[in-house]
Amino acid sequence: MFGHRDSNRDNRPHEHNHRHDAHVHTHGAIDPSIFTTQRGIWAVKWSFLGLFATALFQVVIVLFSGSVALLADTIHNIGDAATAIPLWIAFTLARWKPNKRFTYGFGRVEDLAGVTVVLTILFSAIIAGYVSIDRLFHPQTVGYLWAVIIASVIGFIGNEAVAIFRIKVGKEIGSAALIADGHHARVDGLTSLAVLFGAVGVWLGYPLADPIVGFLITVAIFRIVWESGKAIFTRLLDGVDPEVIDEIKHAVNHTEGVKDVTEVRVRWLGHRLHAEVNIAVSPEFSVEKGHEIANEVRHQLLHHLQYLSNATIHIDPVNASGEKHHRITEHAHGDLPAHSH
Repeated sequence: MFGHRDSNRDNRPHEHNHRHDAHVHTHGAIDPSIFTTQRGIWAVKWSFLGLFATALFQVVIVLFSGSVALLADTIHNIGDAATAIPLWIAFTLARWKPNKRFTYGFGRVEDLAGVTVVLTILFSAIIAGYVSIDRLFHPQTVGYLWAVIIASVIGFIGNEAVAIFRIKVGKEIGSAALIADGHHARVDGLTSLAVLFGAVGVWLGYPLADPIVGFLITVAIFRIVWESGKAIFTRLLDGVDPEVIDEIKHAVNHTEGVKDVTEVRVRWLGHRLHAEVNIAVSPEFSVEKGHEIANEVRHQLLHHLQYLSNATIHIDPVNASGEKHHRITEHAHGDLPAHSH
């Protein structure tokens, strides 16, 4: 039994480029996490500026219109813009190299930033809900309906542009936090359109339409909190899509010399994947031959998994492969009681 751990941070001259229909990647001299982290920071920076400008315009309209629906939407947009700050910090920390204390690096900070994003969205939902319910019992006149309508349309355009941008970059670099923030912005855009319907309702003589729409927006925000929270906490608990496991097994099983795939463990570290794979090979192979197979397995994994940054390949003989064969049977040391591992 022997293991093979290969990463992009070793010192051997191992560099080659591969082109596929879907993507191009490089292994060796250039760590792909550097490029993807820079892309993440770039996306966060420009989406923040876009949302902040949109929210600033809406604040002005809220001040002299008194629309509670627009207020709820504006609060949400400000919260959405603010969520870019912890993501920015997380992508910056992800650049730090692993050390003796944090041996996997700082990629997990991105998921912690995702928790901050979810909590920020939750806070905005509570505020928007409180204001909407208060206006239901204490209605106020909504003025400048034309301005409210313009602000809602601008809110939709600004949020949809940011949503497309965030989701596109998030998928490119494999960032769940950035993709979730993109979907968040998209729903924000739809809630901005809901403000339009509230303004039309007031114009038609239904003043309660404004706080009712504000309350519906609050419900939509709570749904975002639930969906985003599930995605973020799944990653914090090392959860991955089952399709990722299937893709790994498919890639490894098609590698020459591999008899079986006995164990697969995968975790997200921010927007990069780390895989640990146990494979079975012929017991007649030498250590050198096993090492060659492990290299090829890793090579195939880097081809098939776009977000993979590192893989640990553990090799066993085919007649003794799997965790059950790694357990040490019951034994004793001197006066110590019998135990197993």
